[in-house]
Amino acid sequence: MKTGTRAAVCAGLLLLLVAAVLAGLGIGTARIDLSALLRSGGLDDYQRSIFFSLRLPRVAAALLAGGGLAVSGVLLQGLFRNPLVEPYTLGVSGGAALGVALAVLLPGGAAWRPWLAFGGAVVSVALVLAFSRRRHEFGVATTLLTGVMLSFVSSSLLMLIMALVRAEQLQGIIFWMMGSVGLSDPGLLRWSAPVFLAGVLWAWWLAFPLNGLALGESAAHHLGLRVDRVQRSVFLAASLLTGLSVAISGIIGFVGLLVPHLLRPLLGSDHRWLIPASFMAGAAFLVGADLLSRTIISPLELPVGVITGLLGGSIFISSLYRRERHP
Repeated sequence: MKTGTRAAVCAGLLLLLVAAVLAGLGIGTARIDLSALLRSGGLDDYQRSIFFSLRLPRVAAALLAGGGLAVSGVLLQGLFRNPLVEPYTLGVSGGAALGVALAVLLPGGAAWRPWLAFGGAVVSVALVLAFSRRRHEFGVATTLLTGVMLSFVSSSLLMLIMALVRAEQLQGIIFWMMGSVGLSDPGLLRWSAPVFLAGVLWAWWLAFPLNGLALGESAAHHLGLRVDRVQRSVFLAASLLTGLSVAISGIIGFVGLLVPHLLRPLLGSDHRWLIPASFMAGAAFLVGADLLSRTIISPLELPVGVITGLLGGSIFISSLYRRERHP
């Protein structure tokens, strides 16, 4: 695939992300004229409070979580050389969510949330990494089955915690399980944004080793790659992005599976292009899904995880059906 075509696709995704962010900031129960932000005294106190206290943190959380989950999906699919792997199906999101639920039980739980989410994600990926290896190769069936079983175990432990906590704690856990960017802590967003950026840059730095790993571990060894080190770096980067995404938005499925699946026919399997493109597409998708979740039955609000599940599942099935008809 020509470099110019890939650059055009990435430029289009950047424009789509900008449009989604502007729509997310301006559209809602209360309409906000974004051009008024550039004028002196353009917004009244009510609109300014909505924009800076509610709308801006919400869009920022959706942008970071969507981009982080999409990049995490690319990394895990490249690591396992399996297009069906993503943080949700692999049990990583479930492990991170279990960490968030444990944080609810601790004093000052908000401060522990990102760390326990990251720890849960790391443990989940490490278990999958350990159980899915067969003769120095990853077994595809074992990988998926291990991820599914880890998801069941995490869900069972989550239900156990929900049965033991108080009513006010239970409500918070349920919101994280359904997925929501409306409850993100602005303080968490401020310090997690540069960590997200560092994680995405780390993922992009791993693009060349992932391209080598796609040829198989034996071929990667012949190229001079230290496969074990690459694998550890990839799953740590994916765990970091997934853990932070779950910490600020809860469990949101299909982003890490759908976005890389749709972009590979356009960009190929070169991770140098696929990783930044996935970040932009995933961010735009989740910002748009959140906008839909809070406007489709306004003034009521749907969990964004419901929207991503419905949209993601429908788009994925439609894409597979078209590919079967026109291989």
